[in-house]
Amino acid sequence: MTTRSILITGCSSGIGFDAAHTSAGRGWQVFAACRQEADCARFRAEGFISPRIDYTDEASIGAGLSEVLEHTGGRLDALFNNGAHATPGALEDLPTDALRAIFEANVFGWHTLTRRVIPVMRAQGHGRIVNHSSVLGLVVMPWRAAYNASKFAVEGLTDTLRIEMRDTPIHVVTLNTGPVTTKIRENSIPHFERWVDWRASPRRAQYEATLLKRLYESRGGPDLFELPPSAVTAKLLRALDSPTPRPRYYVTRATHLMGAARRLLPTRGLDWLIAKG
Repeated sequence: MTTRSILITGCSSGIGFDAAHTSAGRGWQVFAACRQEADCARFRAEGFISPRIDYTDEASIGAGLSEVLEHTGGRLDALFNNGAHATPGALEDLPTDALRAIFEANVFGWHTLTRRVIPVMRAQGHGRIVNHSSVLGLVVMPWRAAYNASKFAVEGLTDTLRIEMRDTPIHVVTLNTGPVTTKIRENSIPHFERWVDWRASPRRAQYEATLLKRLYESRGGPDLFELPPSAVTAKLLRALDSPTPRPRYYVTRATHLMGAARRLLPTRGLDWLIAKG
């Protein structure tokens, strides 16, 4: 039986790291892509093939995929678009260039890689494309406008692709993940410091009372409903192994609750619930 192959992006830590190691343990040929060469080197030291793929660098996307296909003889069974970052801050304080930057990493790069993978999967007669969205692709949260917008865009692209691929043997799946233990908050700090002049904001007091503490201070424990990265990997593997995968998989109780709230509550009621935190 031919070993199945999967390309996973954003493997330097958290969900991608867990998905790469667990999938390899299940017998997959894993290509663990990272944005930074140093992280790729760590994976190579463990025996992984780790192409450098930076979603903001189209050349690295092409080179990374070519490296994968060289090792597989031109085949790829699955793609897990996972790498992403956040840029926290109130919407009125986010320069438009901050949105352009996050969309390059969280949306446009995914689109570029996916378009390059589809012809490979068409030619081989099968494939799985799994896009890692969020509970914040279903509902929004304040102070997360850039990330919210990028995940809503991923939802739109993925839903469209899933419908368009109905006449092909390619399955397209969305993972909607709630709070999971990762470094996304820590990794968002450089983006926040680059783009948001919170000291000049009319919301300075709110930054000092809420967001700055969340970014820079130890939380002392997990968030409500927070799960480890392995919870996401479990749903990923279910989506990969099922003969007929679901269009989407919810991860964490928070996602189930907010998905239900979006369906059942009027907009004003949902706004009130989200504002209450």
